[in-house]
Amino acid sequence: MSVPTFWSTPLRYLRWASHERPAIFYSIILGTMGPVCLVTIPPVRRYFGDTKPAPIPLTYPIPTGPRKIPEGFDDE
Repeated sequence: MSVPTFWSTPLRYLRWASHERPAIFYSIILGTMGPVCLVTIPPVRRYFGDTKPAPIPLTYPIPTGPRKIPEGFDDE
């Protein structure tokens, strides 16, 4: 029996690979899940209420008003 080729009969090839070459079979399955996840996961996350977190501040906030000078640390 000849080995089926992927592009001519993909389902027959996957069946053959699942029995004869399981590493190839699972690689194909995992490889097809990547693009599917890129399309399906963001809408599912929004549906369940997951929102984008607030951006990380890149600068230290500068307080308004005069600076309060600490007391009690003088060298006397």
